[in-house]
Amino acid sequence: MKSLNKQPIGVFDSGIGGLTVVKALKKVLPYEDIVYFGDTARLPYGSKSSPTIIRFALQDAKFLVNRQVKMIIVACHSVSSVALPDLKKHFRLPIIGVIEPGAKAAVQASKNNCIGIIGTQATILAGAYERAIKNLNRQVEIVARSTPLFVPLAEQGWTTGPIALQIAKTYLTPMIGEKIDTLLLGCTHYPLLKNTIAKVFKQKVRIVDAALETALETKIILQAKKLLNPQKLAGTMKFYLSDLTPNFSSIGRQFLGADLTEVFRASISE
Repeated sequence: MKSLNKQPIGVFDSGIGGLTVVKALKKVLPYEDIVYFGDTARLPYGSKSSPTIIRFALQDAKFLVNRQVKMIIVACHSVSSVALPDLKKHFRLPIIGVIEPGAKAAVQASKNNCIGIIGTQATILAGAYERAIKNLNRQVEIVARSTPLFVPLAEQGWTTGPIALQIAKTYLTPMIGEKIDTLLLGCTHYPLLKNTIAKVFKQKVRIVDAALETALETKIILQAKKLLNPQKLAGTMKFYLSDLTPNFSSIGRQFLGADLTEVFRASISE
């Protein structure tokens, strides 16, 4: 068995949006090996009950633990907002979600204590980012808006151009008058639309990418626990999916910014 620091980082999501977290990890921690699991057969998690989300999350994490990962990143907002306590209770390795790192970075970035949050309808209704931000600073004013069409835009590769810009303007123009100085991208699909979103605000807001902030927090945790991989070779990536959809490779390439070479179908036991 590999020594603990040479073992991979595990990442899981209900689908493929978490690949933006993998992309950020490769930027921040280029020498780390990564094992990714996407539960594409059972997505979306956001429409499921809390007990079901917790059950799925425990199964996903166990799949990664069985592959000897040294840390788990929950790259799914639904799981991050519902199941983190259960995951940390069941497994004895570092586990983080995407919500706390994103909230922390947004609070630090804001100068006027007015933060905008965009996400899917399920994420916005759950209020997990609002709670995380308020726990850090109760003085922050929050403007939250669901922007669900950003997900299919990202998956279809329509992240720039007039269609994406018009949809972004429709969603985001009302937020301009709300005096926000920081915008938190509360969905792992949204980093693909970052440049289009920035055009709407004309550089007047700081855009916080929860995927990148999660990668940065991962580095801090691994450093503190002396678990950084000492190798100086580019880390490997393995991708496991519960359902191999025909368009996964093309969509995955958009999210990861590179070809996905080692892709496997994985069976998750109920």
